[in-house]
Amino acid sequence: MSALILVMGDQLSFDIPALKAGNKQNDIVLLAELREEAGYVRHHKKKIAFLFSAMRHFAEALRTAGWQVDYIKLTDKDNTHSFTSEAERALRRHQLDKIITTHPSEYRVLQNITHWREQADFSVDILEDDRFYSSIDAFAEWAEGRKQLRMEFFYRELRRQTDILMQGGAPIGRQWNYDSDNRKPPDKSVPVPAPTRFAPDAITKEVCQLVETEFADHYGDLYPFSFATTHAQAEEVLQQFITERLVNFGSYQDAMRTGEPFMFHSHIGFYLNCGLLSPTQAVEAAHTAYHRGDAPLHSVEGFIRQILGWREFVRGLYWLKMPAYREMNFLEADRPLPDFFWDCQTEMNCLHQCFSETRKYAYAHHIQRLMVIGNFSLLAGLSPAAVNDWYLSVYADAYEWVELPNVTGMVLFADGGILASKPYAAGSAYIDRMSDYCANCRYSPKEKTGDRACPFGYLYWDFLGRQEEKLRGNPRLGMIYRSLDKMSAEKKQQISVQSQAFLDSITPS
Repeated sequence: MSALILVMGDQLSFDIPALKAGNKQNDIVLLAELREEAGYVRHHKKKIAFLFSAMRHFAEALRTAGWQVDYIKLTDKDNTHSFTSEAERALRRHQLDKIITTHPSEYRVLQNITHWREQADFSVDILEDDRFYSSIDAFAEWAEGRKQLRMEFFYRELRRQTDILMQGGAPIGRQWNYDSDNRKPPDKSVPVPAPTRFAPDAITKEVCQLVETEFADHYGDLYPFSFATTHAQAEEVLQQFITERLVNFGSYQDAMRTGEPFMFHSHIGFYLNCGLLSPTQAVEAAHTAYHRGDAPLHSVEGFIRQILGWREFVRGLYWLKMPAYREMNFLEADRPLPDFFWDCQTEMNCLHQCFSETRKYAYAHHIQRLMVIGNFSLLAGLSPAAVNDWYLSVYADAYEWVELPNVTGMVLFADGGILASKPYAAGSAYIDRMSDYCANCRYSPKEKTGDRACPFGYLYWDFLGRQEEKLRGNPRLGMIYRSLDKMSAEKKQQISVQSQAFLDSITPS
């Protein structure tokens, strides 16, 4: 029996189960550009252009491989801009009564498809997405009965299962994690290789013109556009990272430098999360580089941990805790986003740098996201719903399954410790140590109060004071609260007054 194979914009891989289960001779592959997906949050223009271009290139690759493809462009006159309606239209168009699809990455999409299966007069097969090292069920089995869910222990389990960086049943180097070796501050004497860029081809140029016209009011700079949009190009990005940047990735993965948004990072999250690269390709490439002697262990382990550890862990946690996870707000934060999240107009240079680079590239590396933008969001008590929507909107690698646990759990501690053992709060000293941002800022990390004091400094202590009832019992914050206890009442009052004045000044009217 012939079927309609529904492929979503983050499933652009020949290895997805729906295609592996399909029949080229009889089945029809459906891909659709939908306003429903491009606009459920106001996605960055580069993100929309990247995904539409990658989808169109993948459709061409499918046709070349012998598949029959039904591709719906955004401006096709009959486009209903809904997964449900477009699937139903395609079934009628091709006289089919069965859909095969791969388990979607986001809960809201799964709910729609599950509704089809329960209500529609056609059959729907949802096949498990096996592009990950761990299945959703395997993670749930690992998590069952545990008092705490910690990435480190899940990561070790996957290392054992895959034999990655293992020798004789033990980790190579006799150490599981080399994070302590991966915290060097920026060093201007170490040159940063240029990121891999591609000139837009005819398909990408057409898509960029479409986005320029149809999404003119969306956030972000569309040009210059230089993303990979094919499997071959994505593989080139990975190989150039392995050759040029992996050697220094470990040492400087937490470092931030003005004018160097990409540093020694791989920039492959875009391609992993939409299917142009597989996690096994990335992990095996780094693993091979280590055994060839091309990169040190702490760099290779740090990179592999991001994929085999963190990426797998947040995906498992997302599906384990949804849909309740989306509504969590343990710290009862409710302040709206300041305007400078969008317009970049702030005198805090670290935030200005990170927001400006986000607007330009639809990218920021993980420390910029966590310890600058995220840290500020935590200390300022910004609404988790607003912060989640912002991260989901502005980064081209953001999908809810990976964004939500990172923001709700890691950035905002809004889940109360399900993901992280403590809030990732820090004052101005951390940013001063790990970046060159403070040197060109009107605020000083050395000043604790007063007009020139860095807001991170006093907001940090104010946050601890405001959240004392919920956080003092956290064993990892005991030393910090003992320091707070030693602070004079006068100084605490000064911090509170200055913090409130600053927060009032950034709150939209």
